[in-house]
Amino acid sequence: MKNKLLLATAALTLFLSACSAQSEQEDEQGTDDLLTGDWQEIAESAEGQEVNMYMWGGNDNINRYLDDWVAPRMAEEYDVKLSRVPVNDAQDIINQLLDEKTAGKTDGSMDIIWINGENFKAAKDNGLLWDDFTGQLPNFVDYIDPEAPEVAEDFGEPVEGLQAPWGKAQFVFVHDTEKVADPPKSMEELSDWIRENPGQFTYPALPDFTGSAFIRHVLYETTGGHEQYGQPAAEIEDLEEHFQPMWDYLNDIEPYLWREGSTYPESLAKLDQLYASGEVSMTMSYDPALAASEVLKGRFPASTRTFVLDVGTLSNTHFLAIPFNSTDKAGAMVAINELMSPEAQTAKLSPENWGDLSALTFEKLSADQQQAMNDVDLGEATLPLEELENHRLPELSSDYIEIIEKGWMENVAKE
Repeated sequence: MKNKLLLATAALTLFLSACSAQSEQEDEQGTDDLLTGDWQEIAESAEGQEVNMYMWGGNDNINRYLDDWVAPRMAEEYDVKLSRVPVNDAQDIINQLLDEKTAGKTDGSMDIIWINGENFKAAKDNGLLWDDFTGQLPNFVDYIDPEAPEVAEDFGEPVEGLQAPWGKAQFVFVHDTEKVADPPKSMEELSDWIRENPGQFTYPALPDFTGSAFIRHVLYETTGGHEQYGQPAAEIEDLEEHFQPMWDYLNDIEPYLWREGSTYPESLAKLDQLYASGEVSMTMSYDPALAASEVLKGRFPASTRTFVLDVGTLSNTHFLAIPFNSTDKAGAMVAINELMSPEAQTAKLSPENWGDLSALTFEKLSADQQQAMNDVDLGEATLPLEELENHRLPELSSDYIEIIEKGWMENVAKE
């Protein structure tokens, strides 16, 4: 009897192993089909799938655009249910995927993630992303230049098809023209303005993304320009000494900041509140149309406008990726392809929806599609797209950012 039980157990183990191997082979075959198959077949296989899109949920306009414009379109046109899952920070997405990777979890809850910069590098380095899928997307093939630097790299990290461009961002300063009629056009002029108008300027405490971006502008201007930072941080000798003019600038303006620099807003949202209430005369954004959106909502004064520095301001592309353990990859591909469509990108451009700059290569659009984008009313608070384009500066590679954020705590916040 005991021998029969042992034989039965062994047979069951072999059967389960065979089923597991067969399941893995089927999964691999399904993945191969998605990466090499016909797009129409991929779209058909996506029908009925529910796609969970994990993304920062801190902006009402962005949330409404996904919920009210994109999701209904996905359901009607593709029979795909798009569910937006808000997170406080993209780092939370990476941490969850790392935990799932460690635990061997192959049936994850995330199908699309909105990431870029440091988070993309972390995801790529740890094998948290699915595969090189962008070449399968018709809208990527038709409307994107894959060799463009802002598409081929993300904060200096080669993208290699692991994520698809969703939009472009560019840093702007926001000001109330009734208080700042002639805004500064350089960091030197900004320093002079801050001293002449004590308490009317501040910036978010690091590691806030926008606060960190503001400091990167200081770095570029006080240390001789961005070109020198095209190499990895580890290859620059005496990097801390190299950064010293940036720390000197920030410490010099600190006594003239809001609350005499004794504290900093912990986030951009807090700084925007200070601006909306009139406590400060400027704020800032990596979204050049955010000010127009806030004016439309009546939160920012109608006299709000934006400006860039003469030498330019930082710009980058933000992306959508598919996690390694997404259970509805076909649906994710269809959703990302739709989010990259000229129609979705034009709707996203409007400040009434979001105001996010298009990720598409304008020259690849038809004359009608170009006209549709040109007809979008960006609002008086938004700079013309041509002016923004002519003042774009490249971002630092992600290895610099952690150094700067740590350095700010040691050289500025603790002083």
